[in-house]
Amino acid sequence: MSDAVSLEAAQELIVGRVHALAAERVPIERAFGRVLAEPARSACDLPPFRSSAMDGYAVRSAETATGSASLVLVAEIAAGSPADRPLGAGEAMAISTGGVVPEGADAVVQLELVQERDGLVELTQAVPAGANVRDRGGDVTTGSVVIDPGVRLGAAQVGALAAAGVTEVQCAKRPRVGILVTGSELRSPGEALGPGQIYESNGLMLAAQLASAGAVPAQLGGVADSEDAHRTAMERALLGFDMLITTGGASVGPHDLVRQVQADLRVEEVFWRVAMKPGRPVGFGMRRDHPVFNLPGNPVSALVCFEVLVRPAVDALLGIPDPMPAFQIGTLAASLRRNGEREEFVRARREREGSTVNLRPVVGQESHMIVSAAQADALVRVPRGDGELAVGTAVHFLALG
Repeated sequence: MSDAVSLEAAQELIVGRVHALAAERVPIERAFGRVLAEPARSACDLPPFRSSAMDGYAVRSAETATGSASLVLVAEIAAGSPADRPLGAGEAMAISTGGVVPEGADAVVQLELVQERDGLVELTQAVPAGANVRDRGGDVTTGSVVIDPGVRLGAAQVGALAAAGVTEVQCAKRPRVGILVTGSELRSPGEALGPGQIYESNGLMLAAQLASAGAVPAQLGGVADSEDAHRTAMERALLGFDMLITTGGASVGPHDLVRQVQADLRVEEVFWRVAMKPGRPVGFGMRRDHPVFNLPGNPVSALVCFEVLVRPAVDALLGIPDPMPAFQIGTLAASLRRNGEREEFVRARREREGSTVNLRPVVGQESHMIVSAAQADALVRVPRGDGELAVGTAVHFLALG
């Protein structure tokens, strides 16, 4: 195992070499899921005027100080239709939630606390100044930062930007990632299988994982087990994409050609093999500023390697400040034996019990068992060591899907 780096070392080597791509302007209506490259600043005060926090009546608080007041109803204010004059002494104006609080008023009394009859508004308790009034700029002021760089924009962030009048944001470019699948035995789903042939699944799986990470995947087809085919396909891919992922051909057999071909193409090898299971025969290198990942051909190995190694690289390309995997804490629902040489990622199902997440390993943990892995929604991290982790042990896991 001396030739294999630890998972932590591999992750540090990746994020230390991979840097954010250049930025581009993105219209706010297409910004969901993108990562900000620069601070997004408000184009207006929000709210842009003093507004009512509820349906009620705009009043002068001083006129309610005695706890009893009878005010003349002089206007109705709807959202988007401000009053055409200030509020005078002895007056009240009906106002809807979001309506502009008129000049002269400093409070809104909620509808349920008032009786209206014969054009008069009757109050039976004092209303403090500022009650139910949203100040101008109470949420954000013009030019203030709405969202910091490095944030991936979700629904709430897009809504905040739109409310602040932002029409475009500066975002990191989405990395374009080529996927090369190696192996003469592979056929596309739907084709007839000959002797010794299997259906290719890694390309589709990795494309889905890349899309979920915010990248733009491109499946470049299969590559036969010949040195010339490898060299031609990889040379083209290295020129046309921000990152390249190969799958298969990363071990030590006579048909595992990726490592030698990459060396011939001047890919700098950063590491080859990681002390983890599944996924030990995984490599990472750089061609100028383009990351290159060599993932194992076994589907579960490729799945796991993507989540713990490739996804952090995509996050780094997007400018995420902390691109390391976001492990959560759960509890084992079944015991697990530890591996003395490698840490292991076990596929499991999450079972909620109150606030506790119980993790139950699925049946079938071998690295080729992708159908068994499809039943899992978590990767449980089992540290290397002796003995076993008992039922009820707290462990770290990554959510899948």
